[in-house]
This record gives sequence, C-alpha cells and structure tokens, in this order.
Amino acid sequence: MERLKVLVTDPVDEAFLERVKPQVDVEVALKLSEDELVERVAGFDVLVVRSRTKVTRRVLEAAKRLKAVIRAGVGVDNIDVEAAAERGITVVNTPREPAQSVAELTIAFALCLARRIPYLDRSMKGGLWLKGEMGLELRGRVMGLVGLGAIGSAVARLAKAFGMKVLAYDPYVPEERARELGVELVSLDDLLKSSDFLSIHVPLTPETKGLIGREELSKMKDGSFLINTSRGGIVDEEALLEALRSGKLAGAALDVYLKEPPPPDHPLLKLDNVICTPHVGGSTVDAQLRIALAMADDLLRIARGEEPMNRVRP
Repeated sequence: MERLKVLVTDPVDEAFLERVKPQVDVEVALKLSEDELVERVAGFDVLVVRSRTKVTRRVLEAAKRLKAVIRAGVGVDNIDVEAAAERGITVVNTPREPAQSVAELTIAFALCLARRIPYLDRSMKGGLWLKGEMGLELRGRVMGLVGLGAIGSAVARLAKAFGMKVLAYDPYVPEERARELGVELVSLDDLLKSSDFLSIHVPLTPETKGLIGREELSKMKDGSFLINTSRGGIVDEEALLEALRSGKLAGAALDVYLKEPPPPDHPLLKLDNVICTPHVGGSTVDAQLRIALAMADDLLRIARGEEPMNRVRP
C-alpha cells in the first residue's frame, strides 16, 4: 500500500513525528502563507495544523488528493468544516486532551480574581503593603459554565472540589450527563443571574459568536467575575470593557481575544481588575504530549482506512 503523504504546517510535539514517521511520509513546512499553502497542498493526503494555519475553502479546493485535516487542539474555527465536508475531507481534532490543562488555568484564574493575586503582587513590587485588602473564598460560591463539554466538565470537577456550586448552560448535553457531574443545567438567563464566576467553554461558531454581549453582561450579578479560555469572539470586548469600568463586574480573566495578539494599547490590557494571558490554556507539557499522541493515533487509523476517533461533524 502506498504510504500517505502528510504536511505539517504548525509546530507539533516531537512525539507525534516519532510515532507516525515509520508508517507515513511527513514533511514539515511552518509559517506558510495562504498562497504558499495553496501551491503545496495538492500533493498531500493529510494536513496537520494548529490554530495559526487557516484552512480556507480556497486551500481545500486546491487539495486535490487530501483525505483529512488534523487539528491539534479543540477549536476548528480556523478550518472551513463545511467546505471540507463538501469535498469528502475528514476533519479531526483533539477535544479531550487539553481539557485538564485548560480547566486548571480556569480555576487558577478564579483563585487569582477572588484573591486579587496579580494586583497584590504588582503592588508589593511597587513598594506598597496592602495588608487590609480583602478577598473572597471560592467555597460556597457559584461557578457558571457556558458549555459542558470536555473542558467544561473538567472545570466542574475541579470547582466542586473547592466546594463551589456548579451550574451550566449547554443545550446539547443531556440531564443524565450533568447529574453524573453533579451539575445543574439551567437556561442562559438563569446562569447569568446566578453565577459568581461565569466561565466560557464553547467553540466559536455562528451560534456562539457574540453570545455574551451587552445585554447578557447586564444580567450578571453585581460584583461577579467573567473568565474566558475559549475564543475571543464569543464575548463582546467593548461591552466587557464597559461592565468592568462601571463596576458591574468586579473583574475578568482572559486567555483569548477577538484579535490575537491584541494590540498593545488594547484598553482591557490596561485595567487592574483584568488578568490577561496569551492563549496558553492548553500549553502544558502534559497536554501537548497527549495531543500529539492522539493526533498520531488518528492519523494512523486514517492510514489503515479506519474511522478516526475524533472526527468533527459539520
């Protein structure tokens, strides 16, 4: 049987290459422009990407022999899934592998917001001694999850370990699954009104784009917190800025932004009650190894003519 030809256009863990190279032919070409990718993709059976490479309809139309696109990570908003489906190209991601790392960052954000750790660190280094600064405990407070998939479920488990009550809005999750996690499913309105911490864990789709806007933020509890480790386009940044400046929200923690990287003068980066990190939710040694091995396993399934474990449906 002819070996598959695989093009890798974004950095992946070496464990992926070590596992697949004995059975497929791999070429690594990083930082390709769309024009360069269109020129090169025609000769390959599988394309392996992260978030940087945009797999547009134009790219897919040029991919005459492409069988699959494999995405390292959860979100596939950089891939035209509909165009892939039209051409019979399988899209694969790794939804479970980064879940624990993103969930741990979410809880770290909640702790930092509750105890104002980054602000107190900066003030100490600036010569201040704010011993009277009061924080909050997580225990007894409500963690509200927008999305109860792999990452949302992992956050729920950790939040419950801190003694938090966990509510979730997810119209695609059955009640039985929520009960197994000890989570109460509620409407989005009820979630907004009840949550002390609102944490976003849904993919960016036409349905979720701008899901948390000015109206939704106005329904949140006074003095509550927002955490977004999902995608920047889900939260209206202008509306969030207004809610933070007015005191409606006590703080926010953001790992994702509408434009990445955000401009250095972005007003959200200037607020003391906002914690910002550069889209590193899944950036742990542990998660990247799991992602690499999961991608390798599905690539080898495709090479054997088998159905991949993590196929994305349009």
